[in-house]
Amino acid sequence: MTLTTRLAWDDTVLPFQLDRSDIRGRVARLDQTLNRVLAQHSYPPEVEAMVVEAVLLTAMIGQTIKLRWKLSLQVRGDGPLRLIATDFYAPADDGTPGRIRAYASYDKDRLVPGADPFGQIGNGYFAVLLDQGQGTAPYQGFTPLAGGSLSACAEAYFAQSEQLPTRFKLSFGESRAPGTAPVWRGGGVMLQHMPKASPLMAEGATGEGGLLAAADLLDEDEGENWTRANILLDTAEALELVGPHVAPTDLLLRLFHEEGPRVFDALPVQFGCTCSADRVRTSLSIYSARDIRHMTTPEGRVTADCQFCGAHYDFDPRTLGFEAVSDPDEGDGAPA
Repeated sequence: MTLTTRLAWDDTVLPFQLDRSDIRGRVARLDQTLNRVLAQHSYPPEVEAMVVEAVLLTAMIGQTIKLRWKLSLQVRGDGPLRLIATDFYAPADDGTPGRIRAYASYDKDRLVPGADPFGQIGNGYFAVLLDQGQGTAPYQGFTPLAGGSLSACAEAYFAQSEQLPTRFKLSFGESRAPGTAPVWRGGGVMLQHMPKASPLMAEGATGEGGLLAAADLLDEDEGENWTRANILLDTAEALELVGPHVAPTDLLLRLFHEEGPRVFDALPVQFGCTCSADRVRTSLSIYSARDIRHMTTPEGRVTADCQFCGAHYDFDPRTLGFEAVSDPDEGDGAPA
């Protein structure tokens, strides 16, 4: 693969369809996006691994949403890794990139170095939130943490909440070229059975913890197609998934050439944060002058930090809240 071809596929999500099997899917390749997300923080390796997996899942799931919508994943647990949050902002216009941001909250003193990263989340839930814009109520779907990975949790979510058999196969890690610092690369394939015109509610759940599994949602013929596609996906090797030496189109052809693969336009993705001084002001507009005084530092300022990108905002308290007595000066609140 040439450098030009490699760069063309890095940080993209390629949608495809297997016409013979009635299955759709996505192939994701993330490079700079992962490194930009992780560069905003200094996470331990166990936390980094979970953030990377969450970002890959967010990119593949987010590719399906409409322009200007927002998709969020939240993973909350009672273990040392308390929270993983990701946001995917669909392109504002056709031909523009989707934007992803992510962060994690953890208890450094409780983390166990070298232990299974997923196990450090503990008991909790995996949530999908969809914001379709003004005038609509956000959608929220939840599933318990189960299956040993965030990918398994996402599969359980689609089976439980949307009655869609879904499979994720991901690979990610740090790579190092001679004489260079290590960088993260990740990739994966998502398979999803096409929705039925009149979906039937499954009567029995065979998944872990009494959750629905993909096999519970398919009839005999559909089950054969689904099983065959998954067996083929199982032959994908880690280096094929992350690239960069095998293009996503070549990977699909190797895996599914007998299934009638058809690809659509790839979506470019990049790190992007939507925080701003105006957004912080808006979030503080519900507070009284008395509330604002409680937020004021000894230096007489109100400060806020973005958990996603680390931007630091510094405000004159007189310009905040619904009892503000002064208009902000030019530059007041600008990120540091």
